[in-house]
Amino acid sequence: MRTWPFYAALAIVLSTGSLAPAQLGQPKPAEDVRLDKQLTQRWQVGVRINAVGGPCAGLRGSIPVPAEWPEQQVRVVNEEVSPLVSRVTYRDLGGVRQMQFSIPQLPPGELATALVTFEITRSSVLPPENTAQYQIPKNLPVAIRFDLGISPAIECRHPAIRAKAKELVADKESAWKQVEAIYDWVRDNVKHQDGPLKGAAASLREGSGSRDDLTCLFIALCRASGVPARTVFVVDNVYAEFYLQDEAGQGSWFPCQVAGTREFGGMSDHRPILQKGDHLRVPDEHKDPQRFVAEFLTGKGGRGGRPQVEFVRKLLPAN
Repeated sequence: MRTWPFYAALAIVLSTGSLAPAQLGQPKPAEDVRLDKQLTQRWQVGVRINAVGGPCAGLRGSIPVPAEWPEQQVRVVNEEVSPLVSRVTYRDLGGVRQMQFSIPQLPPGELATALVTFEITRSSVLPPENTAQYQIPKNLPVAIRFDLGISPAIECRHPAIRAKAKELVADKESAWKQVEAIYDWVRDNVKHQDGPLKGAAASLREGSGSRDDLTCLFIALCRASGVPARTVFVVDNVYAEFYLQDEAGQGSWFPCQVAGTREFGGMSDHRPILQKGDHLRVPDEHKDPQRFVAEFLTGKGGRGGRPQVEFVRKLLPAN
């Protein structure tokens, strides 16, 4: 028997670009999250697997699925699971929700399917009206402390990152102005150009980077200044969120688009949120923390068999 690990580089079908995930649970909107216009869409997410050239066995995998955030509501409207799929479960990883599936035996030429249709209502977010009240957090919830540390491609403790952060916030009178100074400096001084991810430190050194790189650099500079920040993955885009507390100690996350149209403290984007966070551990799939949690499949093939996988993420036509 032969064993293959399969990751996102397999045959992935995306209707409008690469998708990833979002977090689960039923979070209550923070007091200062000002929701605005809504857009409701239906997305089909799941997997189709065909055994080619012979049987396959012990297939198991996962795919990120939409989940609830203060600015995003999700409900399941349809499920299609074929008899060959023995188990479909869900788990939350503190920033992304996965649908896990298991296929014990897949005969040659047979197709196993697990597809779920989600109705996603996404709200745009308005900036807060009173920004002077916000402070850099002193006592952080445990879950947010990860958003002050090192993540893949976000080297917030690099000497050059720390020195630049100290320089940028030195004469700013409020926490909001400090974060805005970091934001404007990255936009004004680091050229946005397409290319592979190289990380925050390299983008600072070279003065250029992709949309992901500029987002990583902004986040690294925030973290180096004591401000929690994280990556938000949506369809065909990434942006950042930073975390501040008001005078009563109430914390809120505020979005900002580092590359492209200037949006600081609010977000007009209605594309589905796929993941929040950039340092996620994925048990049974990856040993190292993941910046982006991708699709996953592993299993065995025998007598020339191999699984042909199609991960499906498709925007459905409006009714």
